[in-house]
Amino acid sequence: MSTKSTREAAMLAIQEAARKDDKIVIVSPDAVAAARATKFREEFPDRVIEVGIAEQDAVDIAAGLASTGMKPVVVTYAGFLTMRACEMIRTFVAYPGLNVKFIGLNGGMLGGEREGVTHQFYEDVGILRSMPGVKVLCPADAQQAKEAASAMLEQEGPVYLRLGSGREPEVFPEGTPFTYGKLRVVKSYGHDVAVFASGFVMDRAIQALEELKEQGINATLADVSTLKPLDEEGVAKLLTACGRAVTVEDHNIYGGLGSAVCEAACRLAPCKVLRLGLQDVYPRSGKAAELLDAYGLSVQDIVNTAKEAMK
Repeated sequence: MSTKSTREAAMLAIQEAARKDDKIVIVSPDAVAAARATKFREEFPDRVIEVGIAEQDAVDIAAGLASTGMKPVVVTYAGFLTMRACEMIRTFVAYPGLNVKFIGLNGGMLGGEREGVTHQFYEDVGILRSMPGVKVLCPADAQQAKEAASAMLEQEGPVYLRLGSGREPEVFPEGTPFTYGKLRVVKSYGHDVAVFASGFVMDRAIQALEELKEQGINATLADVSTLKPLDEEGVAKLLTACGRAVTVEDHNIYGGLGSAVCEAACRLAPCKVLRLGLQDVYPRSGKAAELLDAYGLSVQDIVNTAKEAMK
């Protein structure tokens, strides 16, 4: 399967929007190159604020800009943003509800091949999902990342967009719609089991659905690209129809997609939900595909877990 950079795609959307809106500005803690924002800087040199390796300062500066009506986008590695600058996001952006956008790079294990455990992040979604007023987007591939970046800019208040390493599998054809705040059924063979997937493991979830079909199990796969606000009505509808579900995410099982689906299930459609993701462990470094296989996110793991859910 071919790959394409979610970083380049998202930045293209922001650059296109900036041509129509001179209030859009990028705030970078030494991340212009990593974010693939060099073309933006070439076109708008006076609309990139480089603060150096100072994530907390970047968020504070963005908050100040937003308070004057500007539309800042803070972009850097996901963990440095959501952990090192967590208090600043919470107190100076989320609490006053300022219109600051955040882009986190290297979400999940996909960054492990080049930079290792210090630069691959699997707690970011859980951290920001727990923060009142912060919206969270996790697109499945580059084309969806471009659409998600555009949708992010249209929302008022803080939004977090999770991107990968820049080598994400292409899974959806060009023109596939991205609808903010709604899940999308990718494929439905029946209601034996529901599979909810989020982010850059979608190719594996699709393949698993096909293998289940070959084994006589008719499943439905949903892409949950907006984790907050979660489409609880859409989740509950699938849970009610299927009565059992599996969640698949390149994130800790605590706080991310699995938690979100379980929360909706408890309130609206109680049923058995099994969560695939990092099982409260720190993964080693390595090639992305090998890491996903090693930590329970292989196609076979998804197939086996769907069968387990049906018992």
